[in-house]
Amino acid sequence: QVQIVESGGGLVQAGGSLRLSCTASGTTFTINTIGWYRQAPGKRRELVATINNNSGAGYADSVKGRFTISRDPGKNTVHLQMNSLRPEDTAVYYCHVPPLRWDESDYWGQGTQVIVST
Repeated sequence: QVQIVESGGGLVQAGGSLRLSCTASGTTFTINTIGWYRQAPGKRRELVATINNNSGAGYADSVKGRFTISRDPGKNTVHLQMNSLRPEDTAVYYCHVPPLRWDESDYWGQGTQVIVST
């Protein structure tokens, strides 16, 4: 069983920055892919960014050039640096780990709130 702990959310003015962190524990393996999703009120959960264990990263078009996902080498700890924040980035941000075995489900963190004020 994987446990996920997130931190770093908060309230920030438009144009500001926040850094989210996620640590996945409960496995001795280096997890291949860890991602960040977000869900705004009344909207579906959407992918924000992912990173694999070779630090290959992918981003949603809406955050490209503003957000950077990174990973502590050899660890299951991932960070999301969010710059030039906009009010539309307001959401609950969730860290995600795909199933590690065929009989597992997706793993999600508890979520961390990000609010960007005008």
